[in-house]
Amino acid sequence: MRTILNVIWFVLCGLWMAIGYAFVGLICFITIIGVPFGIACFRIANYCLWPFGRTIVTRPDAGAGSCIGNAIWMVLAGFWLAIGHALTGVALCITIIGIPLGLASFKLIPISFMPLGVEIVPSDAPYPSATYR
Repeated sequence: MRTILNVIWFVLCGLWMAIGYAFVGLICFITIIGVPFGIACFRIANYCLWPFGRTIVTRPDAGAGSCIGNAIWMVLAGFWLAIGHALTGVALCITIIGIPLGLASFKLIPISFMPLGVEIVPSDAPYPSATYR
């Protein structure tokens, strides 16, 4: 079932969202300060391609740097990417077959706001030292 949902997701919206994250990641790589944000963008772009079967966990070693970086990210790019996920989620939820895809799009909103200090792991893998979102 995950494979079918991932293929439908990829065709309908995953590719376009991943391209958006990759574009923002390339812009972030222009400055040295933006390199961590660019890496996070490419990590999220990979997650946007195949979201089913994976989940987001908070890293226990994330510190004050992640918090400050997330605040900067929220203002510069996170807000706009979250709006894109929300609009896509609403559009997908209009149809019955799109409801699981819309929920997956809503699941991507928290990581679009705060990409630093989180990790993307398989949903069936045990990850005892982190807090699941």
